[in-house]
Amino acid sequence: MESSLNEPSPRPDAPESPVEEFPEPPGELVQPIILLVDREEPCPEDEGIAVAALASVSALLADPRHPYWRPWAQGAFAKSVRRADAKMFAKVAEEFPDHALAQIGSARAMGFAPMQADSLPKRLAKLQVSGTTLPPGAHMDPTTVRIGLNDSLGMSTGKAAAQAAHALFAWVLEGKPEELDAWRAAGCPLSIERLDSKAFRKNARTAHGPVIHDAGRTEITPGSATAFVSVG
Repeated sequence: MESSLNEPSPRPDAPESPVEEFPEPPGELVQPIILLVDREEPCPEDEGIAVAALASVSALLADPRHPYWRPWAQGAFAKSVRRADAKMFAKVAEEFPDHALAQIGSARAMGFAPMQADSLPKRLAKLQVSGTTLPPGAHMDPTTVRIGLNDSLGMSTGKAAAQAAHALFAWVLEGKPEELDAWRAAGCPLSIERLDSKAFRKNARTAHGPVIHDAGRTEITPGSATAFVSVG
């Protein structure tokens, strides 16, 4: 599948000190990810999950020195995948021009730098989180960088998208620099690989980044292993 990312920027690098107009956040931070869920022609589920993950890291790569990245990554690492139909997606893109847009096949999503969870802009706060569902569609063609999902957990589209985004983001931060550079040079191709519980455990042993374990706030049991990145 084709994928696209905003113009490349220098490798992620946390700022040495907070920028003046962005003081240390007093509360919990969350990264909003807006997934396009078209009412008439929704994208296949795995493309939607992959593009949400790509949008998450594209926001970092587009603005790696935003001062909220550091405290967010050191804290709960929370992401909020919200859905918007085509009309609302266009309104959000216009109202928040500093978004990072990602596309994989027919799927599109916007990623933002972390924001204070209790004071999201009204337009973003009104977008729905729960109940996001996309049609199954065909399996994606495998790419060099893949996100393995624990399919036995029965995660919803939105939950799986957030877990995939956690996995890809962790790989970008903690993976081998040469792998990240090669991925970006290739245009950031990305696919989803669904694994049953046995295959997930087996493949997780050779993951190229941390295996994500969910906090269990919604849907699944706390500590459940949900996703990881494979390269090669």
